[in-house]
Amino acid sequence: MAGKNIKVLLVEDNPGDVFLLQEFLKEVTTVVVDLIRVVRLSEALDCLAKEIFDVILLDLSLPDGQGLETFVITHNQAKATPIIVLTGIDDETLAITAMQQGAQDYLLKGQVTGDLLVRSMRYAIERQRADNALRQSEERFRVALKNSPIFVYNQDMELRYTWVYNPSDGLTVEEMLGKQDLDIIPVEDAQHLITIKRGVLTTGIGTREEVSITIKDTTRYYDLTVEPLRNESQEVVGVTCASIDISEKQAALRERKLAEEKIREQAALLDVTTDAICVRDLNNQIIFWNKGAETLFGWQATEACGKNANELLFDEPSPELEAALLQVISKGKWQGELIKLTKMGKEILVASRWSLVCDEQGKPKSILTVDTDITDKKLLEAQLFRAQRLESIGTLASGIAHDLNNILTPILAGAQLLPLKFPDIDERTRHLLEILEINAKRGADLVKQVLSFARGVEGKRISLQLRHLIVELAKILKETFPKSIEVSTDVPQDLWMVSGDSTQLHQVLMNLCVNARDAIPSSGILSISAKNLLIDENYARMNLEAKEGPYTVITVLDTGVGIPREILDRIFEPFFTTKDVGQGTGLGLSTVLGIIKSHGGFVNVYSEPGNGTSFKVYLPAVEGMETITPEELPPQRGHGELILVVDDEVAIQEITRTSLEAHNYKTLIASDGMEAIALYAQYRDKISAVLMDIMLPSLDGLTAIRTLLKINPQVRIIASSGLTSGNKLSAVAAIGVNTFLSKPYTVNELLLSLQKVLS
Repeated sequence: MAGKNIKVLLVEDNPGDVFLLQEFLKEVTTVVVDLIRVVRLSEALDCLAKEIFDVILLDLSLPDGQGLETFVITHNQAKATPIIVLTGIDDETLAITAMQQGAQDYLLKGQVTGDLLVRSMRYAIERQRADNALRQSEERFRVALKNSPIFVYNQDMELRYTWVYNPSDGLTVEEMLGKQDLDIIPVEDAQHLITIKRGVLTTGIGTREEVSITIKDTTRYYDLTVEPLRNESQEVVGVTCASIDISEKQAALRERKLAEEKIREQAALLDVTTDAICVRDLNNQIIFWNKGAETLFGWQATEACGKNANELLFDEPSPELEAALLQVISKGKWQGELIKLTKMGKEILVASRWSLVCDEQGKPKSILTVDTDITDKKLLEAQLFRAQRLESIGTLASGIAHDLNNILTPILAGAQLLPLKFPDIDERTRHLLEILEINAKRGADLVKQVLSFARGVEGKRISLQLRHLIVELAKILKETFPKSIEVSTDVPQDLWMVSGDSTQLHQVLMNLCVNARDAIPSSGILSISAKNLLIDENYARMNLEAKEGPYTVITVLDTGVGIPREILDRIFEPFFTTKDVGQGTGLGLSTVLGIIKSHGGFVNVYSEPGNGTSFKVYLPAVEGMETITPEELPPQRGHGELILVVDDEVAIQEITRTSLEAHNYKTLIASDGMEAIALYAQYRDKISAVLMDIMLPSLDGLTAIRTLLKINPQVRIIASSGLTSGNKLSAVAAIGVNTFLSKPYTVNELLLSLQKVLS
């Protein structure tokens, strides 16, 4: 009641007593009293009919009411409101009688103080509330017992029934009162009940058991609770028992056990499956977690149950997750692919099927989720798709390789012939022609590489001196990169040799240098260096990719923006790129890593944001001298031999004629197979060799070669094509031609091929 106003009805006709009571209440500061005063009983009854009061202060001597009758009338009008009787000293007996009739307290006029008045009012209010609560509780208990199947009774120390309420079917209260269990139920059942109740009387501790009782040839099952009955001194004077008929539940018990057994069998099957099965309520709390889920996600059932599924299995909520939840709620099912997290934080891809589970009334109550791990399957699919893409690339590349090589052939040959035609050109022009020749060769090699890569064929491995490759690359970079980027090299003269494909290794260094250029915002330094390194056992143990032995190490260092730590571990992933759309495919570094691993090497990267990046490429070193490729051998000159050149490309005809005549050969030119056969038939005795393109109009090269061999089985033929497919090479070899010149070819390659067939 602290801090609450007390609404008081004062029924008093004596002005002096009213004044004193009001003054007493003013002295009290702990409570605010809202006092309404009336002088007659009728006025009091009117107020009680209109308003509710916390307490009534009632004088028993009023103009229209005297003595106990005044209280009775007031009490009947407001039974729920506590009444404090105000009386004189001579009327104390009357006041006590009023309390016996229901008054909560009485105060003697002349002995009242403010604190006493307030305490009395508080006491009256609390007591009235307690009485009301007790009455309500008793009424609820009575109603509950009347409408419930519970049988309640008391027994004394001799276990005679002293009070019975709501007896079981087949017995009446009259049949039970004053009797013992042996008097009304079979001996066996009675003895069992007596044992239970004697135990409670002896120990003073209640118990609960299930019992069976036969009443009038009908056996019923009861859930029996027995508690000790105590007197005011807390002495045990008997027992209080409550029992409820559970016969129907017992009948259903067998079915329930059978159902539970079936559920256990089904649960065992759920645990055998490798799929992760989870049931969660509509608040996303996990309520079932099978063995498959434990295996897949790493969380034990005891850890997972009760947890929020989204917080346990996802890094953060996603639109896909919300859409799945909406669909399963609205349509009852959903399936799709989701990325989920394991206990160790690993991402896995699962095929997820969701089903809505409803209760007997058809209301949704939970969601069943079945997850199948498809991470490895997706990786295999990705590999298959990648292989299919490579096959498509190979098919596409094969289709355009012939035309592309036909385009590169005159460019390459022209770049080689121009310095011979114009020996006095300036150094700058000569350097540009060298770059033109080098890159034409690279273009031709790149076409071959794409074809071999798409077909799963390794590149050609020879002994290489990487110093030459780095110097050559530095020239290209200085010519093509912005002048604000300083390109420097540091390569020792005694650098060890490596075994590898020069085109592939050139591609590795070019990719690293282009990335370095893109990482330098405006100006900076790009450094390419190389050194010899002997890896010992200790180093090999610290780097699992390394093996003991000699390595050549190439370092590509830039002073650019660096690589953030959070993505440093992902830079070699295929298709991962931080560049804008259209500026990078994400294949550069993955290609670098693939090429270096195919050469038996490995790559390390060191980077700090704002302090640049360093890529170190480790390649196993080999002994021996550098392999000289055919195009690096000195040119071979002819002795006036007549060569029949058969090609449908005018540019190739002209550049081949010019190249051969510049090296003391004579030429005849044919544009297709028919013209070639006619010229050979005419100049058979003078033609020393035939350079035949396989892909010709009208009459293809293979048919023309067969015809020439019929005319002269000793004819010397060099087959040429820009399409180096295995089928074409086999067909050429099958008809007896063992010399094949792949387009685009250099002047040296052309001359060496002629020297081979003419020797």
